[in-house]
Amino acid sequence: MKSVAIVLSAGVGRRMGADIPKQYLMLGDYPVIYYCLNAFEQSPVDEVILVCAESDIDYCRTQIIDKYQFQKVKTIVPGGAERYDSVYRGLQEVSKDTDYVLIHDGARPMLTVDLIRRLLTQVEKEKACVPAVPATDTIKVSNEHGYAIDTPDRKTLWMVQTPQVFSCDIVKTAYEQIYQKPSPIPITDDAMVVETYTNNRVKLVMGDYSNRKITTPEDLAIANYLLKIQ
Repeated sequence: MKSVAIVLSAGVGRRMGADIPKQYLMLGDYPVIYYCLNAFEQSPVDEVILVCAESDIDYCRTQIIDKYQFQKVKTIVPGGAERYDSVYRGLQEVSKDTDYVLIHDGARPMLTVDLIRRLLTQVEKEKACVPAVPATDTIKVSNEHGYAIDTPDRKTLWMVQTPQVFSCDIVKTAYEQIYQKPSPIPITDDAMVVETYTNNRVKLVMGDYSNRKITTPEDLAIANYLLKIQ
């Protein structure tokens, strides 16, 4: 079975407050983006498609792919205006003989080979699966004025991560529908695209609490700590 990973690295990361995108900040001895690419390099995944800002393509090729000798990164694609645009562009580069597609945020550096393997095993049974961890805090639903109006049962709430993994034909069909029938609500992840535009259910697979997305300086500090104790 052929599997291809699409790694998204086109975000600006304004909340980080840095001069460069968060995925290129140093984490330990390497840029943030290095770590997930290295996990895919060591995993059963066959190929990697990197999606980045058009202005960063040369940087990614010379300072990331060539410098660290990542053999599985076959293509670098310019991203789009929105996350789903970047995913769609990556999907256009996925070859017809691909069975499964993994879509991962480049700003999640603590990805492990073990999680990739478990997701690939599960997607053969379920066709669509995502890593997630149970919510540890109480979640409130607010109204437009900021007042709490509901408290969902925490036992039913999961925090979804990436890589999100799908049968190739399912995810490609779903993303093609976005441009024909735009969603009335914001698209926040790939599972939502599949849930909205296909009849396939998405299986939640136990993820890892350390597989968090770097968004703020505090996230980077936590990632640095996790890196030291591994």
